[in-house]
Amino acid sequence: LGERAAGGGSKWVRLNVGGTYFLTTRQTLCRDPKSFLYRLCQADPDLDSDKDETGAYLIDRDPTYFGPVLNYLRHGKLVINKDLAEEGVLEEAEFYNITSLIKLVKDKIRERDSKTSQVPAKHVYRVLQCQEEELTQMVSTMSDGWKFEQLVSIGPAFGYGRHHQSEFLLIVSREVTGEETRFQKCCSELVSIGSSYNYGNEDQAEFLCVVSKELHNTSYGTTSEPSEKAKILQERGSRM
Repeated sequence: LGERAAGGGSKWVRLNVGGTYFLTTRQTLCRDPKSFLYRLCQADPDLDSDKDETGAYLIDRDPTYFGPVLNYLRHGKLVINKDLAEEGVLEEAEFYNITSLIKLVKDKIRERDSKTSQVPAKHVYRVLQCQEEELTQMVSTMSDGWKFEQLVSIGPAFGYGRHHQSEFLLIVSREVTGEETRFQKCCSELVSIGSSYNYGNEDQAEFLCVVSKELHNTSYGTTSEPSEKAKILQERGSRM
């Protein structure tokens, strides 16, 4: 079949891989001297290889995944169609014992898995309505991964609180996964947040879950100006 190569033997080699025929050169198959295909071309007596009626070497492997292997031997580059799994190519590379291809595919799998593991964490935000005298206690007792984000002073325009006392929205957040991302039953209001709060990504909508509680204090401060403590928290939140 085809022209003769120097030193004897046909230059062209015909392979029957899982019922699909491949035609390539002996030089291509001999790229890796330790590979199965090299031994096949050298007619290794220890290698049990049969031929079909056309003279093609019979190889009982998946022809779909043999394509990337053969192309790698041809030009030294790994090209995998998007509908093929890297693990499938790795199986074939290991079967044919092509060491450089084995390393290349393993590196590609590690790179893919590394990108998958770097998915940005999702956060849930909680907004707590509180009075000025409660700020210190609420910030100091945050637990379970909650962290302070921002303190927003609220006035009559928001419809919260009483005129004779200073009240705030304390915004906290924590990372969540899976079922935790579902809305909680304690939610009393949902507030969409914009870019001025610097939360979330452009490709997804996020919300603040506003919750409230009854206050049982018998006395309240009469000043409407935030204390130094509240101002410090507000400045801290604006820098985050």
